[in-house]
Amino acid sequence: MTAPQVVQEEIPGARRREQRGWYWYDWADSAFQTTVLTVFLGPYLTSVATTAAGGEDGFVSFLGLDLRPKAYFTALVTISVLLQIVIMPIVGALADHTGRKKQILGAFAYVGAAATLGFYLVSGGGYLLGGVLFLVANVTFGSARVVYDSFLPQISGAEERDAISSRGWGFGYLGGGLLLALNLVLYLSGAVEEGLAVRVSLASAGLWWGAFTLIPMLRLRNRRVPVHEATAARVAAGSIRQLGRTLMDLRRYPRTLLFLAAYLIYNDGVQTVIGFSATYADQELELSQTHQIGAILMVQFIAVGGALGLAWIAARIGTKRTVLASLVVWTVVVAVAYFLQKGAAVQFYAIAFAIAIVMGGTQALSRSLYSLVIPPGREAEYFSLYQISDKGSAFLGSLVLTLALQLTDSYRTAIVSLIVFFVIGFVLLTVVNLPQAIREAGNEVPDHI
Repeated sequence: MTAPQVVQEEIPGARRREQRGWYWYDWADSAFQTTVLTVFLGPYLTSVATTAAGGEDGFVSFLGLDLRPKAYFTALVTISVLLQIVIMPIVGALADHTGRKKQILGAFAYVGAAATLGFYLVSGGGYLLGGVLFLVANVTFGSARVVYDSFLPQISGAEERDAISSRGWGFGYLGGGLLLALNLVLYLSGAVEEGLAVRVSLASAGLWWGAFTLIPMLRLRNRRVPVHEATAARVAAGSIRQLGRTLMDLRRYPRTLLFLAAYLIYNDGVQTVIGFSATYADQELELSQTHQIGAILMVQFIAVGGALGLAWIAARIGTKRTVLASLVVWTVVVAVAYFLQKGAAVQFYAIAFAIAIVMGGTQALSRSLYSLVIPPGREAEYFSLYQISDKGSAFLGSLVLTLALQLTDSYRTAIVSLIVFFVIGFVLLTVVNLPQAIREAGNEVPDHI
């Protein structure tokens, strides 16, 4: 077996080249997030499942479950998240153990891109093929993200971490937004049949993901890792226990654990607001699909400037203060959303604009902070916990929304109930002693934290 490429020293020019290559992976895989997950796949797979069931009142079978067509995609999302919870810690441990991060990133990225490309073949009543392809694509998407994020502490020093993370996030918004805009032009033009337009759009995300992954594959470099007693095979064999071992080890870093808890809670609010926005606009504000699509595109492109802008602010007032300030903005946005008038598209766009400003920065700076409070040499393993928090965080938010709707039958009460996530997240993040957490993890404390 060929030994992984080793970096003997960090040359500034090579470091900048690697950072620029790292940005391109965010550009590549964000196409899956926007075109596939956010816009096209859910409604399309639901329609395919409806065809297979013979109508909305029928059922389809998947993995022994009899599901209504409208519940098919949400069930797939739940199953994929459960698979990610099991698989991502294994991927992280293997990446840290073997030092072959670039190869592991490439393997998951290209399997995911190939599965996404395969959505072109899903038509008629082919819900089973669509379901299997989605499980493969979403699990590999999350697994590749674990390895991608774990490169951040290796390609950037503590002082530049915020800027590098934010540029990557902003670049991803730009790439994902650009492909989504092109696909929406095709879909809305009526130049081709609707089903074909959706299949072409879904497949284009796979092509985009695979093609632009070539750039980080050429520029990212593996690092030397310590000699381990256990083989990679033994690490993989202990897969079921890996998550538990990582969580047990996290107890050695209580301040890191507290930060992760704060992130899980306020990110739960972020993800739930984003996911609930379209439903709120449709059901409560009675806005047209055109306005909803327009808001999605606006958010994608404005978020680029938002991510870079918050990084600029963080360099001047500190990263923690900037994230805390963004949580205040999120709280205000949710509170104002309660008072939006029906049919008031301008008001909805204003709220979407405010979300776009803080959305990318909140996520990018949180990733940067987390990278400082995890032990060196175990970046991928610990970022698997971060990704689990990110992927599974909408559970609590969805539960709160469900309870609010069940008890009050009010979308406005449901949206304002999400304030609790930003308030609790703010309080927990406030009490985290970040300099001490960074030192406990064995890392350098930057000047602006």
